[in-house]
Amino acid sequence: MKIGLAIAPANALPSAFVVFRMDLGLGIKKAAELGYDGVELAIADATEVNVTQVKKLIKKYNLQLPIISTGRVFAEKKVSFTHFDDNIRNEAIRTVKGIIELAANFGADVNVGRVRGNLPPGEEEKARERFIYAMRECADFSKSFGRQLLLEPVNRYETNFINNLKEGMDIIKEIQRDNVKLMPDIYHMNIEDASIEGSLEEARDIISYIHFADSNRLAPGQGHIDFKSIIDTLRKIGYDGFITVEILAKPDPDRAAKLAIDYLRNFI
Repeated sequence: MKIGLAIAPANALPSAFVVFRMDLGLGIKKAAELGYDGVELAIADATEVNVTQVKKLIKKYNLQLPIISTGRVFAEKKVSFTHFDDNIRNEAIRTVKGIIELAANFGADVNVGRVRGNLPPGEEEKARERFIYAMRECADFSKSFGRQLLLEPVNRYETNFINNLKEGMDIIKEIQRDNVKLMPDIYHMNIEDASIEGSLEEARDIISYIHFADSNRLAPGQGHIDFKSIIDTLRKIGYDGFITVEILAKPDPDRAAKLAIDYLRNFI
């Protein structure tokens, strides 16, 4: 397993939930110096990334870029896959497709978390259908680049749709695209899943990437989640991909990033 750090450009809002919100070059440099194996980019639009520059930096610091996340597309552009307005929904699809094309430059996949949106009261089934249509369209586009689309269950306080791993597994079956995989986030699982380890075992065949944060969304080791047990379970199910830290920048960005890597290196 490898350990990654989620970072975002300086213009990102705090709702990006990343440690470093700064020039991407500086964020990549800091992640490498701290001993991370890779970085995840949290962006709102593909135009935020200079492909040539970031490629050079990734190579220079011997890092990987396994995924680009889309939470900021929802939080900052206010668009989603379930929105009733065709123009807003199509803008979400267009933006995610742009990020997919960007990600292909790095051999990276793309996550779908909050950008899926919510299910409005009285329109649940229609919104669900809109989501499945958007996911199929983006998955087919992603497959043309040989990339995956990763669905992230998110807790009930941030969305009312696809909150736990079982719900994620069920809707992936409905989407019917073999390049749509599951992306567990331990922080959300601690709220929604009866057993983190049990859910990971149940979903073992479609897990492709994982987020780590403790119960208080701080660095692993700063809350009550048993990460040793979780990492032992990941080894048991044969998971050998990235574990990426997506945490709040407390007590400050540098110390938060260091606390996370120092703690996880006890197990990985």
